[in-house]
Amino acid sequence: MTVITHPRRKSNLARMIDSAGGVSVGVALAQARANIEALRARALTVVDAQITALEALPAPTGPEDAPARLDEAYRAATALIDAAGPFELLDLCRGAAGLCDLIGAVDPGEPFDWRIVTVHARSLRLLQKLPPEAAAERERILESLREVIERKLPQVG
Repeated sequence: MTVITHPRRKSNLARMIDSAGGVSVGVALAQARANIEALRARALTVVDAQITALEALPAPTGPEDAPARLDEAYRAATALIDAAGPFELLDLCRGAAGLCDLIGAVDPGEPFDWRIVTVHARSLRLLQKLPPEAAAERERILESLREVIERKLPQVG
């Protein structure tokens, strides 16, 4: 058995943890939501810019140009996900993630069907423009994109 012969002192860290102060979890969450909402307009601008970039991205002119174009499309799609994710714009994130999956599965030596990028860009624009209550329309668009992924993912080319 161990016998303590002197009184134990609490460390400064333990004292800080045990002391009152700071904010409650509920208040901290409310503040975090308010801080995120303050960034919504800027994030929506980024989403719009990335969809515009995808729409404007020209098809590769040849095999030597394809990797750079696919990289541009991939970067635009991931930037869209980064901007839309914190605001739970899940439809946009799912559509852009599908494009990323397809681009990521490309064999560098194989040709890529550029229509995939065009279809995703147009679908993302449509998802962006639809009102939130248009759930059935959103689901149809996402289902169509899933079909494109299922058809093209095994053969991406």
